[in-house]
Amino acid sequence: MSGAVAEGTVVEVPLVVDLDGTLVLTDLLHESAVLAVTRAPVAALGAVPALLRGDRAALKRRLAQAGPVEAADLPLREELVSFLREEKAKGRRLVLATAADELLALPVAARVGLFDEVLASDGARNLRGEAKRCELVARYGEKGFDYAADDRSDLPVFRSARKAILVGPGVRLRAEVERAGTPVSAELPGRPVRLRTVLSAIRVRQWVKNVLVFVPLVTGQVFDVPVLRSAVFAFFALGFLASAVYVLNDLGDLAADRRHYAKRRRPLASGDLSILAGLSLVPLLLAGSFAFALALPAGARVLLAAYLATTTLYTLSLKRKVLVDVFTLAFLYTLRVLLGGAATGVPVSPWLLAFSVFLFLSLAFAKRASELLAMKERGHDGAAGRDWFVWDSLVVQILGVASAYLSSLVLAIYIHSDVTKRLYAHPGWLWLLVPALLYWTSRVWVLVGRGEMDEDPIVFAARDRLTWALAVATAAVLLMAARGPIGIPGLME
Repeated sequence: MSGAVAEGTVVEVPLVVDLDGTLVLTDLLHESAVLAVTRAPVAALGAVPALLRGDRAALKRRLAQAGPVEAADLPLREELVSFLREEKAKGRRLVLATAADELLALPVAARVGLFDEVLASDGARNLRGEAKRCELVARYGEKGFDYAADDRSDLPVFRSARKAILVGPGVRLRAEVERAGTPVSAELPGRPVRLRTVLSAIRVRQWVKNVLVFVPLVTGQVFDVPVLRSAVFAFFALGFLASAVYVLNDLGDLAADRRHYAKRRRPLASGDLSILAGLSLVPLLLAGSFAFALALPAGARVLLAAYLATTTLYTLSLKRKVLVDVFTLAFLYTLRVLLGGAATGVPVSPWLLAFSVFLFLSLAFAKRASELLAMKERGHDGAAGRDWFVWDSLVVQILGVASAYLSSLVLAIYIHSDVTKRLYAHPGWLWLLVPALLYWTSRVWVLVGRGEMDEDPIVFAARDRLTWALAVATAAVLLMAARGPIGIPGLME
């Protein structure tokens, strides 16, 4: 906080502080709306009449009742809280004045523990803009209070304030506030929304999982330009669609993410990206997915719709059901392979399907096990927002290792099948893939047990040098099997 605040402080004049976007890095109306829609959709419908008649106060009360926000999890603007502590220590009266409903504002005020009074919307009156100004002037008089806020809707209040403290995006209001005759005593800039923040919110790094759409081309040895183009379109169609789902999932899981040791840093959970900004990204991402999907066959579009339906169910319910969440994740991995086949017209063999199911089930268990072990290390009993407990980690590891070894068994049986003899000139070379797969999956689970695994094994694999080395070796083996020298008679034939 700048020195101007300390120099101009008059403790007899109360300091009035806004809540949404000022004290907290989010908007409680938007928070309660998201919670109501995702957790209590039937109760959320009760807010529709108030919305249709434009009764903001009643709308806020209905949503606050249907989607109560956990005050303890909300991201606070810590710089402002520190300043308020300093002012409180000087004996200054602090007032929280907000357009948020009092059912949400009072718990936040109790959490901060600094305010002498809370003024908020009450279901009948919407304490915003001019209504807030009138209430404050009636209590403290014209120019009888200082005001800290962040938004243009606060301009009427700033006009009646003695001094202004501009917070976050509100620092851009300085000229307007000063033209209204109110000096700005301090500015507390927020963090601007950068491209990196948006890319993090849509989780572009997770797009690496979409390379699975190319697997049918590799196993079927089909590399024609039109086929590759279709696979690329499928990659981007799924990428944009998955990003839209990630944003919706994060919006529906804000409270759980804020209690998570790592997920609390996600842009929406941390307040770096607003809920409205997140919601605005969803139609843009869906439009991008739709544009690429138009160039794909009908079967591929059906699978994209299946992905959207499954991930929506996962967000709303399935992720909170033990084992069902893991099997759903494995299905979504496998669906990527099926999408690659449908987009390119390259059939996905039963062998590839069986192999994918077991391998991806193992990786899904690895994702959950790594999270449980991390929660255990931090002294928590379970994963936030999940029906898992830390003492389940041993069983999860056993199931995951078993699935991994079953995938290697499927690969070994496939190599001995008649299918490989039709696809490969020298299928015996493929036996080298079995120990490579056993080694890679075993290493994954050793790293999981040590707590060194990224929560998403495929994202980890994309950054892992050894995985890349094994991938190059696998490509070489496939090439040798398809076109290479005959090798050792009886083994490589």
